[in-house]
Amino acid sequence: MVLAAGRGERMRPLTLSRPKPLLEAGGAALIVHHLHALAAAGYRDVVVNVSWLGDQVRAGLGDGGRYGVRLAYSDEGPEPLETGGGIFRALPLLGEDPFLVVNGDVWTDFDRAALRGRLGAGDDAHLVLVPNPPHNPGGDFVLDGGRVVAAGDERLTFSGIGVYRSRLFAGCSDGAFKLAPLLRSAIAAGRVSGELHSGAWLDIGTPERLAELDARLRGVTR
Repeated sequence: MVLAAGRGERMRPLTLSRPKPLLEAGGAALIVHHLHALAAAGYRDVVVNVSWLGDQVRAGLGDGGRYGVRLAYSDEGPEPLETGGGIFRALPLLGEDPFLVVNGDVWTDFDRAALRGRLGAGDDAHLVLVPNPPHNPGGDFVLDGGRVVAAGDERLTFSGIGVYRSRLFAGCSDGAFKLAPLLRSAIAAGRVSGELHSGAWLDIGTPERLAELDARLRGVTR
């Protein structure tokens, strides 16, 4: 699943008339970079959630065939359901097996194929963590021997890439809610594993970071 329903408020005015997933860097839309990477990693069925200007996303991506994937859309209506609510709404499309979720507003060279088989039988989630970027110096979680824990000396940032089981959302109801509280509960119960990605990763949260990625992909020195 690629998360693509947000309003992209930090990207305004770019997102006033164009959904954030369709903003371009390096000559391709942000979400297209994800679809190419997922296809290269062997993923064929991909769910995309839509809300803000969602018709443009559907029209721009179609059935996904040109990118080597089959797309299904989870419609959240006029108001995005946040990360947790968006994944919960899409569960009927995702099935019973563990599934990969990627934030649509990150760019990375992380190999998505490496996540196959990473989720242990007793775990509800496996998270990819990265060194803290300047905009999140305090980090989110701690990695301790392949387990994600809440406290420790060296905090890391959640990359927006994770593998989940549907049971992580047990007891949830349809509507807007965040993913982080569910992860913290699972972490407290010892049911979350993780790994560190030390390669390229960018959170494309502002026009300045979008320009940085565009320059990087085009090989331009800024």
